[in-house]
Amino acid sequence: MNSPTISVDPAAAAKRATPDAGMRATAIPLALFSLAHFFIDLYSGALGALQPLLITQFGITLTQAGLLGGVLVFSGSVMQPVYGYFSDRTGSRLFTVIAPAAAGVFISSLGWAPGYLGLLAMVFLGGAGIGSFHPQATANAALGVKANPGRAMAAFISAGTLGMALGPTYFSFVTGRWGLGLMPWAAVPGVAVSILLWLFLPPVHGHAGTRSKFDAGPLRAVWKPMTILYFLVVIRSVVQITFTQFLPLYLTVHRGYTLAAASYVTSLYLAGGALGGFMGGNIADRIGGRTVILVSMLGSIPFLALFVFTKGIWSIAALIAGGLVLLFTIPVNVVMGQRLATAQAGTVSALMMGAAWGMAGMVFIPLTGWIADHYSLQHAFAGLIAFPLIGFILALWLPKRAGLE
Repeated sequence: MNSPTISVDPAAAAKRATPDAGMRATAIPLALFSLAHFFIDLYSGALGALQPLLITQFGITLTQAGLLGGVLVFSGSVMQPVYGYFSDRTGSRLFTVIAPAAAGVFISSLGWAPGYLGLLAMVFLGGAGIGSFHPQATANAALGVKANPGRAMAAFISAGTLGMALGPTYFSFVTGRWGLGLMPWAAVPGVAVSILLWLFLPPVHGHAGTRSKFDAGPLRAVWKPMTILYFLVVIRSVVQITFTQFLPLYLTVHRGYTLAAASYVTSLYLAGGALGGFMGGNIADRIGGRTVILVSMLGSIPFLALFVFTKGIWSIAALIAGGLVLLFTIPVNVVMGQRLATAQAGTVSALMMGAAWGMAGMVFIPLTGWIADHYSLQHAFAGLIAFPLIGFILALWLPKRAGLE
């Protein structure tokens, strides 16, 4: 008996295969960028946990400790538009590939600094590794993702936030076991990730070989909503960065925690933020970014107030919940900004994740250290609670339009 002939339509087969190939083409870079983001931000979250040890070893004041945080934010965040400009011009993936190793080596070697000036220099160089990664990676991580771009961006950003969450615990473990003298071994994961990226990361999107000037036209056309988004990131970052930077010190000095316990609490706070970022990206795909921002800003206030003005287990639970709600907006701001100016995605990413974060950190980390020296960290933390309320009022001015709602 003859077998029935089965005809295959090549066009139909190609149509069925294309989505699978497209998913693989976007999933592999997203996974690699997310893995690297985890370890990059693992090192960016180290300084807060190391501050009590650095204060003891180098005999520095809280103001000087705050200046260290400001330098890290400057090189790791404020400079991001510069790194983004050169990465766009060259199209070189080295901005991404070398970054984890550079961040790991310099941040992990802070205990070897010859003095305070050397400490500042090493923090700057570690921050340069952190900052050079973000513009290129953020612009390329979800490139080509058509379905649920908010979810893809949330996965990438939440990986970094989770890395930052584990940074204090990781470095607390390393220093508790080996001390600052052997802390350079903590750079091994960063170096390993750089090798992995070198071997497997596909070419990144860029404009290598072009000499075209930066086109500010797309940004000028949407400058009003973009400015509001920028300052919303600044406001959120003031709370997020300052809490992260000084939380271990606050818990050890004002609440009698051990350094290890304070580092664990800091990690839980940041882990809540990582979960919040992932949730925020998914929710925004359903109800709109503007609504998520409004809920985040207003909803975080009672939790943060409960943490600052109470003690005990409920205080810590409120801290974690406050971090979760506050960080709903991390992927939302980036995606909204990229939708407003699709032709300048790299620049927008640098503005939303670098320059805005950097402005908040450079000003408010040293300022918080100064307030703590002259008053107390309790007073400084209490003042930070007002910022999400300002953010809520500002978010009301976001227009209800495509790309924002």
